[in-house]
Amino acid sequence: MSNISGIARQFVERKLVSEQQALTLATEASKEHRSFIMHSLLSGVCKAKDVAMLVSDEFGLPYLDLAAMDPEHFAIDLVNAELLEKHKVIPIFKRGNRLHLAQADPSDMSALDDVKFATGMTVDATVVEFDKLNIILEKLQAGNSAFDDLGEDLDLEEDEPQKKETEDDATGDEAPIVRFINKMLLDAIKLGSSDLHFEPYEKRYRVRYRTDGVLHEVASPPINLSGKIAARLKVMSQMDISERRVPQDGRIKMKISKTKAIDFRVNTLPTLWGEKIVLRILDPSSAQLGIDALGYEPDQKKLYMDALAQPQGMILVTGPTGSGKTVSLYTGLNILNVEGTNISTAEDPVEINLEGINQVNVNAKVGLDFAEALRSFLRQDPDIVMVGEIRDLDTAGIAIKAAQTGHLVLSTLHTNSAPETLTRLANMGVPAFNIATSVSLIIAQRLGRRLCSICKTKADIPNEALKQAGFTDEMLAEATIFKPVGCDACSGGYKGRVGIYEVVRITDAISRIIMEGGNAIQIADVARKEGFNNLRTSALMKVAQGVTSLEEANRVTSG
Repeated sequence: MSNISGIARQFVERKLVSEQQALTLATEASKEHRSFIMHSLLSGVCKAKDVAMLVSDEFGLPYLDLAAMDPEHFAIDLVNAELLEKHKVIPIFKRGNRLHLAQADPSDMSALDDVKFATGMTVDATVVEFDKLNIILEKLQAGNSAFDDLGEDLDLEEDEPQKKETEDDATGDEAPIVRFINKMLLDAIKLGSSDLHFEPYEKRYRVRYRTDGVLHEVASPPINLSGKIAARLKVMSQMDISERRVPQDGRIKMKISKTKAIDFRVNTLPTLWGEKIVLRILDPSSAQLGIDALGYEPDQKKLYMDALAQPQGMILVTGPTGSGKTVSLYTGLNILNVEGTNISTAEDPVEINLEGINQVNVNAKVGLDFAEALRSFLRQDPDIVMVGEIRDLDTAGIAIKAAQTGHLVLSTLHTNSAPETLTRLANMGVPAFNIATSVSLIIAQRLGRRLCSICKTKADIPNEALKQAGFTDEMLAEATIFKPVGCDACSGGYKGRVGIYEVVRITDAISRIIMEGGNAIQIADVARKEGFNNLRTSALMKVAQGVTSLEEANRVTSG
């Protein structure tokens, strides 16, 4: 059998065919541009069941007898009939985001790729007998699939200029691209994702969603569509589609219904194998959730509300990118947004659009940076000012002067904790006296995944281990610790996110430490004595309440 290799050799060893038959089948399969397995099935040389059992063993895939299943329960409507006939496959059932595909020839990897691209789902192969598979395929009537009807099935409208582009472009090869991207955007919204990543590589292309703070792959379209996907997204974002050498920023506004619209902030980045495109989902309704939905403890909520009620001072929100700082700020602005106040914001870029608030996109190219926007705000009779981020001494200086002269200022910094925010301002060059007299409240925050209320189960963790993790006896007395399980209604045992906060009011004791030039550790010690919980303690309180797991608390805060 020196001239026979691969799966053909296994056919001979299992005595499904002779050596001569194997050589003949291999030659014919090559001429017909078919796989050896499919050609042996179509030629009728081998019994379908024998082939199914062999390939199940060789490929390590489960075997299923189609005769034992009811075809009416198959997930046929997820994939169009032409694609099923082309690859000789049938989607037998769907569980969550996984689609189980009946296949007689698992060597046809393009079948999995094409179905994965068409459905946006993870596809698992199951081996079945070819004759039984073919009978079902023959009975299927040709019709439109979920992929063919994509776009028409969506209750999705775009702004008028973009709608025209969609209609103009949806011809020939472009129509599937339009429908695929529309599906990706709508699915991301339905899942509550915060970001979409479209990523080209040398031999594959993948689409990932960031859901509940964690990235996961949802689709893998053919790599040769990379350029068309990028072009379509750039058209929707009103970017220059001919420019592929430099990063670009854009925006997509999509109307989900007559009363609700979702914005996507879009950024392109030229990479080695094409343009990576990331979309951030900006949902204006997130600012209208109300402060009770954000996860503040009662004492923390009171501190924030009291600071918002002050006529002047500075509220700083700090944390890494994606920790929910913007939603916290806009929740506060939404509370303050009444007819009798003049509110102005400077952001890079504006993420949430709220009526009644004067929002400015900073543009460094034309000289409109945060500091310049702030100077203009102070000539516009403001009551409340929001600065997207304090990045330099110039911006910090103007913001602090505004807070000292009768204005309420809200802003963000990128630091890890509330005490570090104060030392960061000092390191920028802001005089200690100005920090102590202008900053009224600091909120450091993280976002932790919320345990699924349906499938979470009690965790058996010894008290000693919990104490080592940071739990106090008082917390353990009323604690019920849960762990994630996972079900069809959630993702890995988690569904949604909850805020974890360190809220510190600048008391007289903390002000003295600041003016004495104290470091972040000294400020943190005083804050604990004043009764302000740090991020770790707040996270453990969420664990004790059964809101999140200890593993998740360890992930988002230091263990």
